[in-house]
Amino acid sequence: MADTIIRPIEDPDVPGAAAALIDVHSTDAYPVEGVDDPEAWITPPGVVKAWVAHRNGVVGHIAIMKAKGEKAVTLWQQQSGEDESRIGVLARLFVVRSARKHAVGESLMLTAMDYAEENGLRLVLDVMDKDEAAIRLYERLGWQFIGGATHQFGDGQQIPAKCYVWPAS
Repeated sequence: MADTIIRPIEDPDVPGAAAALIDVHSTDAYPVEGVDDPEAWITPPGVVKAWVAHRNGVVGHIAIMKAKGEKAVTLWQQQSGEDESRIGVLARLFVVRSARKHAVGESLMLTAMDYAEENGLRLVLDVMDKDEAAIRLYERLGWQFIGGATHQFGDGQQIPAKCYVWPAS
């Protein structure tokens, strides 16, 4: 398999990222909301910056979103007093199973963290309790747990989640 290339997403990448998302949903049930319109899920309003990982095609994705009062944002503001305009929400991280064990998720995370540091953003995220591999990655990269949350989705469904902040310098 070729080396992994991380770069900003471009319009021609969206169909490949959508196919990768459908693959991840079938293996990991991520996102829990489902993938009825994967291209729209990858390119929602409020994206500050997004990247894809290429390894013989799109194998992963990550985005930084504008804060919109998410539980992780609220928890961090309560703990830090930081203004919402300086907070970015790390979101939509996924890597297809065949590309795992090649540090693709870590490379995507480091790219987003570098961007945030260069642009003066504090990153927060929430992650479903069930996504243990993602939690291990975040904690290994120094993210700090700031509280629990309940992720609401679908027709009244909910799932427990954890909220983290990246302790940028």
